[in-house]
Amino acid sequence: MVDLQDKINQVRAVLASAARDYAPVVFANSLGAEDMVLTDLIGKYQPDIEMFSLDTGRLPQETYDLMQQVRERYPVPLRVLFPDAGQIEEYVARHGVNGFYGSVELRKLCCHIRKVEPLRRALSGKRAWITGMRRDQAPSRESLQLSMLDRENGLQKFNPLLDWSNAEVWEYLRQYDVPYNQLHDRFYPSIGCAPCTRAITPGEDIRSGRWWWEDPQSKECGLHVSKAVPGKPA
Repeated sequence: MVDLQDKINQVRAVLASAARDYAPVVFANSLGAEDMVLTDLIGKYQPDIEMFSLDTGRLPQETYDLMQQVRERYPVPLRVLFPDAGQIEEYVARHGVNGFYGSVELRKLCCHIRKVEPLRRALSGKRAWITGMRRDQAPSRESLQLSMLDRENGLQKFNPLLDWSNAEVWEYLRQYDVPYNQLHDRFYPSIGCAPCTRAITPGEDIRSGRWWWEDPQSKECGLHVSKAVPGKPA
């Protein structure tokens, strides 16, 4: 059985390898529990990896509080990107401020404007990006690989916490006194935009509180739905 320190060492090795072989590398920091593990490890051991976060304009106050804590605690600057105001205004004019509840298509369009387009700007000029995704988070993530060629964005994608359990994530946060979103203490294991996130009940999977009105297989925002294949680019 692999203990936590072994897993930490494995993540550090992945981060070091990515930074060495694919510079410039950037970490897409959603400020969730998993991403706070990576924030801490990058801040301590791999500060040459850049960090960014997407402010959709609909985040909970608790997320903004954590964003400020990250800025004050870690040496790696957290770049914050915003959606295009004109596209947001057009969406609201056509579909309403909460139009995303109307259909999966409208929800994904909202996510595209608020997340996918800013992500593309954040990844511009980079050779690799890092995420905190884990296989056991949701059915849509069961096929994740440690290293994947993200063809849609044209760079390599690393998921260093791929095989970590939720318990191991929280063991790390508590052992190293890492700040985290206070909504986690109110049964919000996965946190996105405020109107698209709810608390969960015992027995539900950890992403069941995201877009809870949709089928579990469609519960992605578009950031991680791409034509990605395992392995390194040729």
